[in-house]
Amino acid sequence: MKSYDVLIVGAGIVGCACARECALAGLRVGLVESNLPGGGATAAGMGHIVVMDDSPAQFGLTHYSRGLWQQLIPKLPNAAEYETRGTLWVAADEEEMAEVHAKQLTYRAAGVRANVLDATEMAAEEPRLRQGLAGGLLVPDDGVVYPPAAADWLLRDALAIGATLTLGSPAVSAWNGELRLADGTTLHSDRIVLATGADINLLSTLPIKKRKGHLLITDRYPGFVQHQIVELGYLKSAHKLEADSIAFNIQPRRTGQLLIGSSRQFGNENYQSDLGILRQMLQRAQSFMPELAQLSGLRVWTGFRAATPDKLPLIGPAEGLSDDRKLWLAVGFEGLGITNAPAAARLLTDQILGRISEIDIAPYLPRRMSSQAAAHA
Repeated sequence: MKSYDVLIVGAGIVGCACARECALAGLRVGLVESNLPGGGATAAGMGHIVVMDDSPAQFGLTHYSRGLWQQLIPKLPNAAEYETRGTLWVAADEEEMAEVHAKQLTYRAAGVRANVLDATEMAAEEPRLRQGLAGGLLVPDDGVVYPPAAADWLLRDALAIGATLTLGSPAVSAWNGELRLADGTTLHSDRIVLATGADINLLSTLPIKKRKGHLLITDRYPGFVQHQIVELGYLKSAHKLEADSIAFNIQPRRTGQLLIGSSRQFGNENYQSDLGILRQMLQRAQSFMPELAQLSGLRVWTGFRAATPDKLPLIGPAEGLSDDRKLWLAVGFEGLGITNAPAAARLLTDQILGRISEIDIAPYLPRRMSSQAAAHA
């Protein structure tokens, strides 16, 4: 009978980051994955390492995590393809330019570099954007990474430190430090951490909804764009909690390929591509960058983001969602799991060890969900 200090269910990028961080802290770590590590939401993600200002708590977490990613850059393998591309937030009109200036104030107040560009300056940075756009905000220190390779490195490093991996059989129950697998295996731990993305089978009370997204990857067009480019309307799209939405988002890969997004759908749990949504997504992209219509797309895929009602992750003991004092959570990252994986791992480990965290942990604790439910009762 195997026993651990920490047993993590789910070997996506968040689970692998948590396993590595806990192993670095000297804890006995077990990681359980029923399928291919990094093969779920991690493989479906864009890999944008971005500081987001949609709320103070999200800003604090993404800023902290981007800094942790930057510390990892010298250690990451070439396969992870980490590049500091910067994010260019595009303003379509003067109303959105007012948002650009407000965003810059927020970023700069926290010590994040951010430069306002007028229309001419933005065209110099990205000449394939259409004429008539008002300008934008360049956040030069944001990055891009190839998520499956980054998750694989985190996993391999965790295993090298001493973590163990149990593959192939899904977990069917988790209670009071006992994790049962479908093949009859039983594992024991002082803490069981659910890092299972949008899968809530082990805790049905998780306040998580699936948000389906589409991505398209093109053939190789080196130098077509230089930055991760996102329309300011992306934030409005991301904030819609029920309606389907699309927004322009494009990322250059080291291979010369381009990733084009993005879409969000509720209530559609079919992995098959939705041709209507895909068409709208590509039309939106071409409205900002007309030359995209001349490029060849190679493949389209879908994935599911795990969304909480307040758009913040659940990191820490499952208090308020479960009576099991040994059950912990690292879920609910929506579209920011890749950005926030290092920070989630650090905050989780801080709580396990009783360390004071570098940022306030309160906004991400699962118990806030019961408090929010009581407030709306």
